[in-house]
This record gives sequence, structure tokens and C-alpha cells, in this order.
Amino acid sequence: MRRASSDLPPTANTPRAHSDAATLRKLLPYLWRYRWRVVFALAFMVGAKLANVGVPLLLKELVDSLTIPPGDVRAVLVVPIGLLIAYGALRLSTTLFTELRELVFAKATEGASRSISLEVFRHLHSLSLRFHLERQTGGMTRDIERGTRAVHSLISFSLYSIVPTFIEVTLVLTLLGVKFDAWFAWITIAALALYITFTILVTNWRTQFRKQMNELDSTAHTKAVDSLLNYETVKYFNNEDYEARRYDDSLERLRRVALKSQTTLSILNTGQQLIIATGLVLMLWRATAGVTAGTMTLGDLVMVNAFMIQLYIPLNFLGVIYRELKQNLTDLDKMFTLMERNREVDDVPGAKALEVTQGRVRFEHVTFGYEPARTILHDLSFEIPPGKTVAVVGPSGAGKSTLARLLYRFYDVNAGAITIDGQDIRQVTQTSLRQAIGIVPQDTVLFNDTVAYNIAYGRTGASRGEIEAAAKAARIHDFIMSTPKGYETMVGERGLKLSGGEKQRVAIARTLLKNPPIMIFDEATSALDSANERAIQAELQGVARNKTALVVAHRLSTVVDAHQILVMEQGRIVERGTHAELLGRNGRYAEMWSLQQSSVDEAA
Repeated sequence: MRRASSDLPPTANTPRAHSDAATLRKLLPYLWRYRWRVVFALAFMVGAKLANVGVPLLLKELVDSLTIPPGDVRAVLVVPIGLLIAYGALRLSTTLFTELRELVFAKATEGASRSISLEVFRHLHSLSLRFHLERQTGGMTRDIERGTRAVHSLISFSLYSIVPTFIEVTLVLTLLGVKFDAWFAWITIAALALYITFTILVTNWRTQFRKQMNELDSTAHTKAVDSLLNYETVKYFNNEDYEARRYDDSLERLRRVALKSQTTLSILNTGQQLIIATGLVLMLWRATAGVTAGTMTLGDLVMVNAFMIQLYIPLNFLGVIYRELKQNLTDLDKMFTLMERNREVDDVPGAKALEVTQGRVRFEHVTFGYEPARTILHDLSFEIPPGKTVAVVGPSGAGKSTLARLLYRFYDVNAGAITIDGQDIRQVTQTSLRQAIGIVPQDTVLFNDTVAYNIAYGRTGASRGEIEAAAKAARIHDFIMSTPKGYETMVGERGLKLSGGEKQRVAIARTLLKNPPIMIFDEATSALDSANERAIQAELQGVARNKTALVVAHRLSTVVDAHQILVMEQGRIVERGTHAELLGRNGRYAEMWSLQQSSVDEAA
């Protein structure tokens, strides 16, 4: 038997962070499908850099062609039209090749980003209920947002900044070494080496502050989202100032780390400029000495200066680029780590689709606990015959709703098995299992969309007539039609614009629209008033007449017509039978019935 999901230690399911190289290796397959676009983009990039390097060479020729003694008649006649046109053409070519590179590679960047985002979205939906109960929504959405943005930035910085700069440095060093003495190349190499070493060391040191900023930003965002989602609770307890203080505490910690980050950035920028200025002075000193000695022309001096400016302009951004690359790799790794989180409940290899022939559901010696130290269900066995309704009642914490979660396979049992028509639900695909089951949960959460959309969610693609028929069966059609926009009424985030009873009737309507062979009603009418409860209860009984139904209930009056009633206490079945049989035994069920009837009489 497979190891139970709840036997896993809390950290066993959390992948570790990867090295930068490992993160890049994970990104490459998404770009490989656009490899020809990468090749063309690199070709355009080389063309742009060749044109860029050609500009100082033309400037040299232009200056040298104008070096004419004063008073010489040629000063009027010599106008280097060809050089001027060539200079303009090279400038235009640099921009043209750059734009072509970005145009060609845009599809690869956007395509890779889309593929990764979609894969993360699908994977998050495939993770277990345990993960989604423990997650922090605000922080997780920030991680996904930053990871998606990191794809764009990584590709942009690597293809548009680092590789082009490397190509340009190689070309310039080759030209300087061939055309002039080796000192020019050595000064340039030494300045570049010192610049890069300083940048990497300082950036690695200040990365800790950047990481702290991201963590504190996610924390602040999580608290803000959590507070806004619980707006009503905040108002109930007059805790607006308390929530503002909590949020401000997070913002204050973020501010302190941001100031440290800015201080270290200023140190980085100042050091970089000092190295650049020193390198420029040494290069111009060598060039000036060459002009004075007659070994170099004035045009050579202009060319060397232009080369240095072209080299150091992109290098100015190296610190920012390196820092952003490190941060983007961290952000991307967080998103890839989400993608690697193991599915606690997964289809076994070769799982087949569930075949519902009769709809017989059996719990066979089921033992289960959400945590290893706390068992919820103890050796539980019962059967729901085809087309019959079995109700489960008992006090809170008895494990009633856990039965619904296990049948829906949000969790796997620790011991025993759950079967449908003899098929262990762990051996069939989750998709086919959940297609065969409809559930009206105890806590109804709706999408921030129209009433029609939320009902149609039970069977996407249903016609308006089918949606309205389901709404009528759930006794909510008249209410919907009484609103100004009818079925196009927006329900608000999590359905907060509707009352608890209205939300529950929408949930019932979308389950009725799904029309599956097996139904689960988990306190399906708990938020309804007595009149609507009796009316909908009659509808549900009609709908469940030829279906296998598991009804979890607190109010015993809603399950008196069930074919069998299970009474649960502390994860065990203490009584089972029909309503009349259980009353006749004068046991736990009869006691619960008497207490609830007394409460009804007192209320009356």
C-alpha cells in the first residue's frame, strides 16, 4: 500500500532552492522551442555591434580627412560626403538591427513566459487541499508575479545587455591590440577585470538586503490582502487601527532594509565610476602621448575616446544588470520551486477512468488523520447502495465532513480503502472521479463574476435555459429575477454581495446543473431559513432519488427520510439505522433528536 499522505513530515514536500545554473537549465527548454528565433536574434545583435564598432573607425577617418593646415585651399574643396553618409548609415544600422532583434525575439520571450505561467497555474490547481489550506495567498501571488517578470528580465538582460557587451569588448580589444601598442589592450582588460570583480563582490554583499526587501514586501502584501479579504471581521471588532499598525510595522521594516539597500547601491555606483574614470584617464594619456610623439593621429585619439565611451556606457549598468540577474534567478527559482512541489494526491501510473455502472460506494476499514499524531477516523466501514441516500450525523469534530473530503479524494486514506463499484478511488484518475461526484459544500465560495457564471460553473457550456432550470430547482430563480441585472448580477469577491442562504442556493443550483451519479451534501441547507430549507430539501430528495447520495447534516430534521443514518462520535460509528429504528433504540441518536426538538419548541 502506498505511504499515506499524512505520514509525510511537514517539510518533506518542500523542494529546496536551486543554484543559478540549475535555474537557467530549467528555463532553457522553454526557449529551445524558439531556437531559430534565438539564432536570428543573435545574428541581428552581432550586426548591431559591428555597426556600433564601425562608428569610431569612421570618426577617425572623418577627423583625419579634415586635418588640413590652415589657409590650405583644400579646406574649401575637401568635404567628406561619403564618410558623413556612411556615418549616418552606421548609426541607422545600429538602431535597425537592434529593433529587428527585439522584434524577432519578442515571440520567444512572451511565449516562454506564457508557457511557464500556465504550467505554474495548472500545477497549483493539481496540488493537494493541504497545500492550499497552508499557503499564504498574497505572498504566493507575489512570487508568481515576480517569477513571470523574471523570465522577461533574464532574457532581456542576457541577450540584450551581457552578450552584446561581451561581443563589443572582444571586437574593441582586438582592434586596439592590432592597431596600436599592447598597452591599450592591457589597460582596457585591467580596468574591465577590476570593474567586474568589484561589481560582483559588492553586489553579492548587498544581495542579502535585496532578499530581505522581497521577503518583507511579500509579508506586507500578504497582511494587506488578508486584512482586505476579512474586511467584515475587521469592522465587526473595530480593528481598523490595529490592522493599519500591523501593516505599518511591515512597511517600516521594509523601509529600513530599503535604506540599507540604497546605501550599498551608492557605494557600488561610486566605486564603479572611480574605476571607469581611472581607466579613461590612462587610455587618453596613452593616446595623447602617441599623438605628441607622432605615432598616432588626432583621429586615433578621437577613436580611442569613442571606443572607451561605447564600452563604459553599458558597463555603467553592469552592477544593476548583475544585481537584477541574481534577483531574477532567485525569483524564477521560487516559481520553479512551486512547480516542483510534489502532488500529495496524485494519479498512479496507468490510472484508468472511473466507470460508474451502479454507483455503489463503500468505505472499507478506513483510518485517516490530517496529522500523524491525531487520527480523525478509526476503522470506519459502511456502504451507500446504488440510488440510496446515507446520512451522517453527529457532533462537531466527529469527522463527518472528512468523509466527503476523502470520497472526493482531497486526501488519501491512511489505511483501508474507498471504492466505487468495486474500483479503489486511488487507482482511477482524479478527473474521472470528480466528474462522477457533485458536492454542495458547507462553506460556499463564489467567483467574483455574475450569478449566471457561478451557476454555469457546474457544467461549463450549459445553455441559459438549463441554468435557469437549475436555479428554479434551487429556489433562487425568483430572487435573481428581482435584481436589476438578473442573471448578470455580479456577486462580488467570494460572493460577499449575497447572503449566506443565497450563496448556498447558488451552490446547490450549480451542483444540480452538473447532474452527476453520486452526490454529496455537506450541510447543504445550513444557511437557509426553515421554509426554504423544507422546499429545497424536497427538491434535493427528488434530485437524489435515483442517485447515490451522502448527506452530512447537523439538523436531524433534514435526514429523517434517509435510507440509513450513521451516528458518528470521535471518528467512529456508534449507531446506524433508519430514523424510526434509531429512535426506537433510545440511544445517542434519540438523545440528539430530543435535544433538537426541545430547541425547536423553545424557539417556537
